[in-house]
Amino acid sequence: MEIQGVVDQIVYKNDDNGYVVLKLKTKDDLIAAVGYVPFITEGQRIKIEGEWVIHPTFGQQVKIKSCEEILPSNIEGIERYLSSGLIPGIGPVTAKNIVKKFGEDSLDIIEMNPGKLKEVDGIGEKKAFAISEAFKEQRELKNVMVFLQTYGVSTAYGIKIFKKYGQNTINTVRENPYKLCEDISGIGFKTADRIARNLGMPLNSIERAKAGIKYILYSFTANGHTYLPMKNLLLESKRLLNIPEEIIKEAVSISAASKDIVIEGEEYSSTNVYLSSFYYAELGVARRLIEISLSGTEKNLYGIDEEINSYEKENNIEFADEQRQAITAGVKEGLCIITGGPGTGKTTIIKCMIRIFEKMGLTVVLGAPTGRAAKRITETTGREAKTIHRLLEMEFISSDDSPSFVRDEGNPIEADVIIIDEASMIDILLMNSLLKALAPGAKLILVGDVDQLPSVGPGNVLRDMIESKVITTVRLRHIYRQADESLITVNAHRINDGEMPFLNDRDKDFFFIQKNANHEIVDEILDLIKNRLPFFKDGFDPIKDMQILSPTRKGEIGIYNLNKRIQEILNPPSKDKAERDLKDFIFREGDKVMQIKNNYNLEWTKINGSGEASGTGVFNGDIGYIKEIDNENKRLLVVFDDDRQVYYDFINLDELELAYAITIHKSQGSEFKVVLIPISYGPPMLMTRNLIYTAVTRAKDLVVLVGLKQALYVMINNNTITERFSNLKQRIINFVSLIK
Repeated sequence: MEIQGVVDQIVYKNDDNGYVVLKLKTKDDLIAAVGYVPFITEGQRIKIEGEWVIHPTFGQQVKIKSCEEILPSNIEGIERYLSSGLIPGIGPVTAKNIVKKFGEDSLDIIEMNPGKLKEVDGIGEKKAFAISEAFKEQRELKNVMVFLQTYGVSTAYGIKIFKKYGQNTINTVRENPYKLCEDISGIGFKTADRIARNLGMPLNSIERAKAGIKYILYSFTANGHTYLPMKNLLLESKRLLNIPEEIIKEAVSISAASKDIVIEGEEYSSTNVYLSSFYYAELGVARRLIEISLSGTEKNLYGIDEEINSYEKENNIEFADEQRQAITAGVKEGLCIITGGPGTGKTTIIKCMIRIFEKMGLTVVLGAPTGRAAKRITETTGREAKTIHRLLEMEFISSDDSPSFVRDEGNPIEADVIIIDEASMIDILLMNSLLKALAPGAKLILVGDVDQLPSVGPGNVLRDMIESKVITTVRLRHIYRQADESLITVNAHRINDGEMPFLNDRDKDFFFIQKNANHEIVDEILDLIKNRLPFFKDGFDPIKDMQILSPTRKGEIGIYNLNKRIQEILNPPSKDKAERDLKDFIFREGDKVMQIKNNYNLEWTKINGSGEASGTGVFNGDIGYIKEIDNENKRLLVVFDDDRQVYYDFINLDELELAYAITIHKSQGSEFKVVLIPISYGPPMLMTRNLIYTAVTRAKDLVVLVGLKQALYVMINNNTITERFSNLKQRIINFVSLIK
C-alpha cells in the first residue's frame, strides 16, 4: 500500500541507525508508522510504501518498506520544512526570512539560483552556496540511504559512504561491497560481508576471500604486528570465512600477484605474510638505520670532554659517567639511542648536546611523536619542538586517510641533527617516513624509555633496534633527580625493577588506598576527584589537572563506566550547556574529550600572539575540551591542549570519546599533574609490569592508586612483554652481515 501525508510527530528516533516511530497526518486520518527512515523531521511531506501490522502493545501501525520525500509547495509547508534543521545553516529565523523574501519559489531559488540568497539578511555568498550544496546533497543522500538501510548500514556510516563515493555510491557498493572495508573508516569486513551476502555474492567468491585476508592482516597490525605467519593467516581465514583452504590459498596468491600483500620465506608453511606497505616500511627502516649508523662525525671530537666540563660549570651540575657516555655517543655517532626511566637526566643530556652541536656550527631540530610530548620537551629545553608529522610537513594529495609528506629523500629536513624524544612511541610506518627525510650525513638521536609500552601503531621499533645490538645504545640506570623531592620517580624505578613501591608517606606524592570491590574503587575515585584532591596541598583542577588511567575499557573500572560516572559529577546536564546524544554516551559543552584515531585531513586553526595559524591533522591521543555544540549546523568545536581549534561535523563524532578516564595505552607520551589508577584483577595481558610502570611515569605531581594491593603485586611481578610479530631486529642484523 502507498500513503501520502505530513509527519505530524516523531515519537521515537534512533540517530545511529535511522529507525523511527512517527505519526503521519493524511487527509483523512492520523496513523502510526515505523521503519528505517533517516533524516526524517516533523513537517516533512512524504510518500511511504509498506504494510499494516499489529503491534502487541501499540496496536495497528504501518511497517515502512520505502519512503520518498515530497517537497512542500505552499509557503507554510516550505517554512516548516526549512525550519526542521535538516539543512545545515538554516534555522527557524533564517527559514522565515527566506520564505518571506521568495515565497513559494524558495526551494527553487536554493537549488537553482543560490546567489539570490544573498538578498536575505544574514546570508553572505559563502553561506548561500553552502546552503544550496547541502540542500542538493541531502536529496541525493536520501536515495543512497534508502538503499544502504536495506542492508543494515547505520545512518552515520551511510553518510560516510556517500561522502566517499557520491553519486556513484549505489553502483560501487553493488559491484564490490568489500571496498567498504578499505575505504570507509569504521566499517569492517563483517558489515561489508553482510551487505555482500544480501546482494547475492557467493560465500566462496575470490573477492570475499581477498577481502577477508586483508581484513585479518589489518586487524593484526592494529594489535601491533607488522606481519602474520602463513599458518596463522590460514587458520584465522578459515575461522572467519568458513570456506575451503584451497580458495584461501588462491586468494593469497592473487593478492600477492597484485602486490596488495608480500609473502616472505622459502617454504610455504613457514612464510610470513605482510601488507605491502608494512613490508617495505620494515625493509626501508632497517636499510636506512645501517646507512645512518655508518655516518659518524669525524671533526672536532677531541673537544667533547672540554665542552661537557664547560656546560657542567655554567649550570652548576656534575654529569655521571653514563651521562657523559650518552653525550659523547650522541655527538660522535651518526645514529644513537639514549634510553632510561624518569629522573635519569635525559632532558639535561639533550640540552648539553644541543649546546655542543651549535658550537660545532650544526643546526639542531627537536621532535616527538605527539603534540603533548612535543609541548613537554619545548617546556623543559626552552627550544621549540615539533611533532614528527610537522617536521615532515604533512600534506594531502587524495581524500583517503593516508598522509603524504613534503619532506622525503628528494626534499630532506633542513637540519644537521635531529633529536626525537619519546621514541618508544614511534611505529614502523612513521619511522620509515622520518628516516627517508634525513639529509645525507645528518645525525639522528633517539631518546626514550624502552621499558614503557610499545607504540600504539604496528612494530616494535625502539626495542628491536636496541636488541639488534648493532646500533649504539646508552642505557641510563641511575636516578639523578633528588629522591627526597619525589616518590614518583623512585617508585617508578622500583616497579621497573620488580619491587613494590613505597606507599603513603604523608609528605610525599605517591599514595595507595585499599578498596576490595570494584564499585568501592569507583566510588573512592569519584570522591577524590570531587571532594578531596581539589583541596589537597595547593589544589588541583578536577578536569584540567587530574587524569584517570585505567588498564581496561570495559567493566566497572573501565573507561566507559568511569567516564559516565565522572561526567555526572564534573559536567552534569544544564540548560546553559548544549549537548549531543550519541549511541553510548552524551557529549556536552565543557566535556574533556580525546581523538581516538589519526585524521590527517581534519582542519584546525590556532590564535596566538603572532596572529592566526592553520593546518591539518589531529592525532590519536590528542586531548581537548568541547567549547561549543552547534545543533543547527550539526557540528561541535573542540579546543585542544595546544590551543588548536577544530570543528567536527556530527557524522565524525565517532572519532572522539570522553577523556576524563583514558586507557594507559592512550596515555603514552603525555604528562598530567595528577594520575589516579584503579587497581584490580583483569586479563593477564593487562596485569603487566610495563603497563603499571607506564601509568605511574605519566604523573608529574601526584599518583594515587586505588584498589587491591595484591593485584598491584601481581602486576609488578608479571614482567611478560606481549610479543609482536616484527622482523626489524633480524633485518638490521642481516644488513650488517651483508656489509661485513
